[in-house]
Amino acid sequence: MTTTEAAPGQELPADREVLEWETFGSAAREIAQAVVDSGFVPDVVVAVARGGLPPGGAIAYALGTKSVGTLNVEFYTGVDERLEEPALLPPLLDTDALSGLRALVVDDVADTGETLALVQKLVSRHCAEARTAVLYAKPRSIIDPDYVWKRTDRWITFPWSALPPVQAAQP
Repeated sequence: MTTTEAAPGQELPADREVLEWETFGSAAREIAQAVVDSGFVPDVVVAVARGGLPPGGAIAYALGTKSVGTLNVEFYTGVDERLEEPALLPPLLDTDALSGLRALVVDDVADTGETLALVQKLVSRHCAEARTAVLYAKPRSIIDPDYVWKRTDRWITFPWSALPPVQAAQP
């Protein structure tokens, strides 16, 4: 089956973590509760696009945080295939608007952690404080996120990337 997870001709690992939509909703609320329980009150949620958009939005809603921004980062090109380093893509976040704010940077997974580290470093230069949250963290990540729903070393299938992109109907 073709998905947005794998490059053309690539097979997904048989032993992988599969996150369903219903479980995702509970996971997002659990992360939000952990943020609240820690005493951190973010003024803005910064979602790392694309994978961090669903959890970023869900966590922002659960926290009651209306200010949400995004940073577009390209890194993965397939299963365990990536660029040499993560690259920011336009449009860019107005980082000047973050001045003095507390930010929660949200992504779907800290795999190598390079994407999350890049975004946290960028956001931290402008904010009073920047913390990180992910649904999943892997042991090899170079960053240990502040809030993690689950830790795993397996490949993860997320509900938003489990199916192939929609296409126009063929006549």
